[in-house]
Amino acid sequence: MINIMEVTETNDMIEKEMLDVRTITMGISLLDCIDSDITVLNEKIYNKIYNSAKDLVAVGEEISMEFGIPIVNKRISVTPIALVGGAACKTTDDFVSIAKTLDRVATEVGVNFIGGYSALVSKGMTPAEELLIRSIPKALSCTERVCSSVNVGSTKTGINMDAVKLMGEIIKETAEYTKERDSLGCAKLVVFCNAPDDNPFMAGAFHGVTEADRIINVGVSGPGVVKTALEKVRGESFEVLCETIKKTAFKVTRVGQLVAKEASEKLGVPFGIVDLSLAPTPAVGDSVADILCEIGLEYAGAPGTTAALALLNDQVKKGGVMASSYVGGLSGAFIPVSEDQGMIDAVVAGALTLEKLEAMTCVCSVGLDMIAIPGDTKATTISGIIADEMAIGMINQKTTAVRLIPVIGKGVGETVEFGGLLGYAPVMPVNPCSCDAFVNRGGRIPAPIHSFKN
Repeated sequence: MINIMEVTETNDMIEKEMLDVRTITMGISLLDCIDSDITVLNEKIYNKIYNSAKDLVAVGEEISMEFGIPIVNKRISVTPIALVGGAACKTTDDFVSIAKTLDRVATEVGVNFIGGYSALVSKGMTPAEELLIRSIPKALSCTERVCSSVNVGSTKTGINMDAVKLMGEIIKETAEYTKERDSLGCAKLVVFCNAPDDNPFMAGAFHGVTEADRIINVGVSGPGVVKTALEKVRGESFEVLCETIKKTAFKVTRVGQLVAKEASEKLGVPFGIVDLSLAPTPAVGDSVADILCEIGLEYAGAPGTTAALALLNDQVKKGGVMASSYVGGLSGAFIPVSEDQGMIDAVVAGALTLEKLEAMTCVCSVGLDMIAIPGDTKATTISGIIADEMAIGMINQKTTAVRLIPVIGKGVGETVEFGGLLGYAPVMPVNPCSCDAFVNRGGRIPAPIHSFKN
């Protein structure tokens, strides 16, 4: 039985510690929409998404009112469009027409983002997948709510370096296409290794082909709750620290489980997973970096940061899996720079560099996320950074990702404003040494030996 103390505790988490359900994401399979006629395909996609998700926003608001739990975003993820559009799309503009359809139906049903303008090319690219990738800059520049992701590597298949090279060029092109908005298009584009099929968080969400026809996935976030809990055990041993994080993660995940089951019942859509990710926002008190400081660091990036983040990530997962039988997605700690005021402060103070962030990604949930870099950074340099991050994911059998924003017309030390949950960021320096010859080799980096477990 839930007692009054637990009710009061949860209310305090919501009112004082910024606990929220970051997103309810409905995954929708579009495999039954495939058609060789582009007009018919777009019509089928619109109808399938609209009929599936027309009540999603209303149900989210109803649950929020009923339980007093803020539900910040309602989102949709769809089958990777490279698979859905392969039969009909003969040009990049054909794929862009699908992006516009996705944007139109997302606006119509009222969700803030729709993910799945994606291609999975960890071992090679079909002509359709390459077409979709080449269409990304234009697609993201002419839509508002569409998010794109490309998986270029995995532990089982290795790293597709041809795709890595191409993505460096695509990120630069996307930055140019949206340079009037501080290259905002790049904030909606993620490059993955080991991308999960059930991630509810944008910009990397897509509805994997292993999933059911429709599914409800919920992403919960509570950095402020964890920080407040740790304030009460300041100076205690690591054992006490770990127990506190685990217990807090358990409570936060239970909130997500409640919302997920309610949404599933009200929408008549199966419940998928709860993603317990400590996803920060620009708001003061909602920062993963602040948790690291509470653990004992002057700034995120100080010596000990990687160890503190490893501890945090592991304990969050241990607490979460005890609270729900279906914890999935990414689940752990996110370290986006622009979306975390503590991270921004650390960059400004000189404590946090791109190289230190890369080291931190070895032990956290995602990767180099929402990092503004100089607009004149070469495409091959971006590809080299992507390759490094993909290697971390491949070797460590974990998800890693890159969301870099080369801000056209801006240099190191300048600030770029993205607004809303995307926040703002100082432009960070990038290692100037060339990796052109490495990136231009072509081909694949083979899978590591530990991938052969069957």
